[in-house]
Amino acid sequence: MMDKVAREREHAPPPVNGWWGAARENLRHDVPASLVVFLVAVPLSLGIALASGAPIVAGLIAAVVGGVVAGALGGSALQVSGPAAGLTVIVADAINQFGWAVTCAITVVAGALQVLLGLSRIARAALAISPAVVHGMLAGIGVTIVLAQLHVVLGGGPQSSPIDNLKALPRQVVEHHEPAVLIGVLTIAVLLLWGRLPAVVRRLPGPLVAVAGATTLAAVTGLSVARVDVPSNLLEIRFVPVFPSGGWSAFGVAVLTFALVASVESLLSAVATDKMHSGPRANLDRELLGQGAANMVSGALGGLPVTGVIVRSSTNVQSGARTRSSAILHGLWILVFVVVFAGLLRNIPLAALAGLLVHVGAKLVNFSHVREIRRHGDLPVYLITLTGVLCLDLLSGVVIGIAVAAVSMLRRLLWSGIHAERDGDGWRVVVEGALAALSIPRLSLVLGGLPQGDTVTLELVVDYMDHAAFDALSAWQKAYESAGGIVIVDEVGHPWFERGQAGEPIVHKSKAHRLLPRWFAPWSDWQRSEAKVPAQSSMRRGMAEFQRRTAKLVQPTLSRMADSQRPQTLFITCSDARIVPNLITTSGPGDLFTVRNIGNLVPGADSADASIGAAVEFAVDVLGVREVVVCGHSSCGAMKAMLDGAPGDSPALRSWLRNGEDSLLRSRSHSPIGIDGEPPRSGADQLALHNVLAQLDCLRAYPSVRRAEALGEVELVGMYFDVGAARVYLYDKRTGSFSPTGSAALADAAKVLQPRHPSA
Repeated sequence: MMDKVAREREHAPPPVNGWWGAARENLRHDVPASLVVFLVAVPLSLGIALASGAPIVAGLIAAVVGGVVAGALGGSALQVSGPAAGLTVIVADAINQFGWAVTCAITVVAGALQVLLGLSRIARAALAISPAVVHGMLAGIGVTIVLAQLHVVLGGGPQSSPIDNLKALPRQVVEHHEPAVLIGVLTIAVLLLWGRLPAVVRRLPGPLVAVAGATTLAAVTGLSVARVDVPSNLLEIRFVPVFPSGGWSAFGVAVLTFALVASVESLLSAVATDKMHSGPRANLDRELLGQGAANMVSGALGGLPVTGVIVRSSTNVQSGARTRSSAILHGLWILVFVVVFAGLLRNIPLAALAGLLVHVGAKLVNFSHVREIRRHGDLPVYLITLTGVLCLDLLSGVVIGIAVAAVSMLRRLLWSGIHAERDGDGWRVVVEGALAALSIPRLSLVLGGLPQGDTVTLELVVDYMDHAAFDALSAWQKAYESAGGIVIVDEVGHPWFERGQAGEPIVHKSKAHRLLPRWFAPWSDWQRSEAKVPAQSSMRRGMAEFQRRTAKLVQPTLSRMADSQRPQTLFITCSDARIVPNLITTSGPGDLFTVRNIGNLVPGADSADASIGAAVEFAVDVLGVREVVVCGHSSCGAMKAMLDGAPGDSPALRSWLRNGEDSLLRSRSHSPIGIDGEPPRSGADQLALHNVLAQLDCLRAYPSVRRAEALGEVELVGMYFDVGAARVYLYDKRTGSFSPTGSAALADAAKVLQPRHPSA
């Protein structure tokens, strides 16, 4: 929590003391952050150019353009763009197929396509791609980079494909022992150990230290190794992209691949960057515009494709950047460095960059992502995508991965659990989930295995049923009944099958009516009388429904309270069948200690009827409840009887209703009580409100209640439930009326009670 607060303070906007004051305050954070990102970006840009088979300078051009153009025009303020490892494979393939000049033209056209996508405002559609596909693609790229650059580290040259690189690797290990091996292994070792060093040391970027250290070693020892080749004057760019003379379909596929992969990587990086800071969120459509513009400029100048890079972006955020100025400045620092210190770049051994790329590629296989993907059940999608990228090519691997992810999603959406079980002397076939065409083979297998002539209950707990599934069920039902069997259809939820048989099928799930779950719906809502159903009382059918469906859900909760109860509330309410205390309070087992009687009456403490008093004392003194609620309701039969007299010969009822005489006197001597500002029209409802308050006064006559309330250990609450409106009201002492729950007045008046420690 403290880390989150610190980050929010770090990235919070500065106080506004004029435009220049705000800009100066931001630059105080952005300049140091841009220098750190610059130190990270230079070696990575060189290495990515090497891995792509492009001119080394192309990586630096892309880094400058990505920082300045994408940084200025993009929609993510703190994202840093440049050449990315995720594009190395497709760039290398394009260079092998078309050559470098045409590859730059592909980058320009792909950038234009990104601009069009941004203008179309469909950027968020890229987020619909399964994370398993994205991470599988990145892992495939990472493995490809590692297999290729290991050959460079070992003093050889990479083969044309990952499989060929893997096959040739054992011979490479055995036969090649050139000086480059020392440089490459040293670079990898430094990068592996850097994360374990003290934080003070790690302030310097590991890639910079590893490459600088390897370069220094090669220079001091005079090792004969291949080095970086860059032009003497990087400002003299004499380059024009070239379009191919033929093969336009392959050119178009390459453009589409560049645009889509770069867009997805940039957008996912922008979303990930947003999670690292509390500043403004990224505008993904604008981000695509910025990335497209950067790619058009980079390709035109002879640079690599540009994407948002999570490594540079996370470094930017962690270094305290506040605005997009940091990304722009990092690009300018790279430009100044390569112009002024181009000679230093020529001393960098290629083996050092290859070692850096081995480390970068290995990090693309992120095992924490793999574990999360496995927990979500998408590991097959990840592995298939990775394998496709390695064995075929990147585009084919991604397309196959998306197809597998789509099939997996369809299977989950249309999943249906179907099984048959014995049900007394007959059978019960339970169907759960979405019953669609894909489920028909399993459905037919289960239904076909039932013995002929039995009674079969078809229990449909489905949230969707398509036409094919309805036809299959209808045909089976007719065939089974024609053979002498009995089929009882029991639909739990929306009656998909019943509506289909009535000729009024529901086509879309959005048109299906939401029904009350059976565990609190009235029996009359779901126990429809059918000639086929054996005679059985509603209660017995309800008990069977509980045992079959609800018991397994509540059993873990009930097992924890099997030997004791600790309710928070004593709830005194009427015996009226329409009042369900747990429903109107959204409570469950163990929450309410409930007392019910005719009219929610509380006899005096010295009454001959001690049943209510015993419950009150047990709840307050033994259980230690924190509140006592008296809940009345509209259209109460007891209130009507108190006003008009008990119906028929009911001596016991008349005797009991004498406990409400104080309520009658109160209603006659006090002003009407309002509900949300208006008194009810019915005299019985008006009496019900006075009755709630009168019974609260009766409760205060009990010594245990009076003592607990005086100590602040228990609160007395008046509640009223309007049955027809399904609305709960609480009594507000300040206004002298009943107000809807959740109102501002009640929120202000609410008080927090401390936990009680009741005596045994």
